[in-house]
Amino acid sequence: MEVTNTIGRRKCAVARIFLTPGKGEIKVNGKDYKEYFTVPQFQQVVIQALEKLNVVESYDIKANVCGGGFKGQAEAIRMGIARALVKLNGEDRVALKKEGYLKRDSRVVERKKPGRPGARKRFQFSKR
Repeated sequence: MEVTNTIGRRKCAVARIFLTPGKGEIKVNGKDYKEYFTVPQFQQVVIQALEKLNVVESYDIKANVCGGGFKGQAEAIRMGIARALVKLNGEDRVALKKEGYLKRDSRVVERKKPGRPGARKRFQFSKR
């Protein structure tokens, strides 16, 4: 039983993926992914790479994810799964790369600046 492990990142979220041949069970931090991600949109994001290659019920996936919010975590898991699938079969790289699942989305929240209410927002100007 060969275990393939990879890492996926998005925003502040980091996901460690352990992919093994199996019957399609996906666990995130010890829970089923549908229980962990209650929003259907995030459940869909998690399995996008598997659906693209039609291998949803071919692999068991165990994901440990920390940091960030649910959206960042879901996209980090997607990237980790895509990387694991490419590690197993290099021919899948073209299809996954075309969808953008292998590209690290490096956009993060800009930090708050001192003397301002947010990163770029200013307090309301009053002339008098």
